[in-house]
Amino acid sequence: MEWVRIFGARLLGIFRRRQLDGDLDAELRAHLEMLTEENIHRGMSPADARYAARRAFGGVEQAKELYREQRTIPFLDAPLQDLRFALRAWGKRPGFALVAILTLALGIGSTTAVFSVVDRILFRSLPYPHDERLVSFGDKAPFEANEFVLGPDYVDWKKAQTPFESVTSFVPGGADCDLTERNPVRLKCALVESTFLPTFGIQPFLGRNFTSDEDRPNAPRVALVTYGLWRSRFASDRNLPGHSISLDGRATVVVGVLPPQFEMPNLGHDDILVPAALDGSTDRRPNARQMILRAFARLKPRITIKQAAAAMEPLFQLSLNYVPPQFRHEVSFRVRSLRDRQIQDSRAASWVLLGAVLAVLLVACTNVANLLLARATSRARELAVRTALGATRSRLARQALTESLLLGVLGGLGGCWFAQLLLRMFVSIAPEGIPRLEQATIDVRVLLFALGVSLVSGILFGLASALRRPQPELLTGKEVHSTSRGRLRQVLVTVQIAVSLVLLAGAGLLLRSLWKLEMVSLGMDARSVITAGLDLAQYRYPDSAKQLAFFSQLESRLKQMPGVTALGLSDTLPPSGGMQATFLSAIEIPGHPKFSAGTGGMIGYRYVTPSYFPA
Repeated sequence: MEWVRIFGARLLGIFRRRQLDGDLDAELRAHLEMLTEENIHRGMSPADARYAARRAFGGVEQAKELYREQRTIPFLDAPLQDLRFALRAWGKRPGFALVAILTLALGIGSTTAVFSVVDRILFRSLPYPHDERLVSFGDKAPFEANEFVLGPDYVDWKKAQTPFESVTSFVPGGADCDLTERNPVRLKCALVESTFLPTFGIQPFLGRNFTSDEDRPNAPRVALVTYGLWRSRFASDRNLPGHSISLDGRATVVVGVLPPQFEMPNLGHDDILVPAALDGSTDRRPNARQMILRAFARLKPRITIKQAAAAMEPLFQLSLNYVPPQFRHEVSFRVRSLRDRQIQDSRAASWVLLGAVLAVLLVACTNVANLLLARATSRARELAVRTALGATRSRLARQALTESLLLGVLGGLGGCWFAQLLLRMFVSIAPEGIPRLEQATIDVRVLLFALGVSLVSGILFGLASALRRPQPELLTGKEVHSTSRGRLRQVLVTVQIAVSLVLLAGAGLLLRSLWKLEMVSLGMDARSVITAGLDLAQYRYPDSAKQLAFFSQLESRLKQMPGVTALGLSDTLPPSGGMQATFLSAIEIPGHPKFSAGTGGMIGYRYVTPSYFPA
């Protein structure tokens, strides 16, 4: 293991350079003094003795260089020399280094912040095993962004032989529920099937899943609680499964706790899962109330989405025989991956945003490249001297690249700090609907991206000065003009201007679109209108009579408040549509003949009070 000892000693020699140089100087002086003393004892004069000693010893500087090569690792020592040289040069002109690092920090920081968001949206795997096989399927209609399935259709499709390994569904919108023990709290409950967790490949953190017997009408009440609720409300009690809680004033047995990484396929923030208890009804009468579901499935191995859609198309066409003719023209069948359903329109926006910040980074790199070229011009005589003393062109290029890489790394460190600030600001002001935005963080993966961007940026903007040819003729006193350098700087400036114009044009178009959206009439006057939302606790207002009494009293009291000229109540805020939908044939208008069964398409509706329109 002698080589290990030698390698360790040489590695330490790199970081003890000053001390070892001092020791070497002292040792060489001692040798020269010993030789000089011997020559004096032989009868030489001190001057002759010193001259003879130096001649006998040989070149002192050559001995130092030979010793340095033996005590260090050359391929590591040379870059460290370049780093020390760069730091000394920055010490003479700190303004240059500060401006370059800040410029890079802005470019790298904005790129890193946006990448942390885009990475969560586009590149991270979904928190489900084999997530590439998970799909959303159902009817696609212009009045609804996501696929939906009518209850009777879902029952028939689930029974049929399909390309799916497993199928599940949940009721859209969920339901508000109240945990009524100790300190009551309003929670969000999701109505899911017993096949929900197995389809997504999820195992409970504690306890078990629903059984099929528990997922039926009038079955004993059971629930699964999320990991966050388990920690915050139940103090991480590992004995919670099997115990009863009061949900909406009724005893409900907690059968399990969901894992920490669990998320709903619609990215909803639900606290509790309860059985949907679908009754399996296949009542297809036009006036029958149709349950609307969100359906998901896991594809069988080696089955593609196109193959699944083709296999399900006959079942979809058969289901159209039971709906009104107008509805048949409004819907089509769609199967798409769960990832596509979740990100929807965010994919294009993510790529555009990432491209924009990369353009900003390009502008920052060209700025620093111009700074380095200007600095290289001012150091032309210094480089000429180093060339005359024997420095090769590759040695000077390596020095320039080392300096640019150091700028890139320091800019990257500042950029990571700036990215954290940008990310916090973006999360706080971003509109709703951006998937997984709250999960975006500056983690190891993002830091590695920032490191890569820093190194690539350092190489890119350092190439211009690294490839610059030294000019030894400057030492003769002649004035030298380089057209190639001038053209290069002109090209860099042109690139900056072109990219900046593209960014400004894009920003201008976005502002114009935003202005036009602000000017679009919503069909109502929203000025001086304030809104408030509230949900009634089911255990305190279990029937419609108590609910009606509460809202009547609320309306009368609010109308008495100063400044209130009109007041209306609705189950949803305009201009968004309501969660309820039915076929047109189920609607009756007083004073008009009834629609014949089987006519009209599906329409959405909302509940309002008579004063809704004046308000």
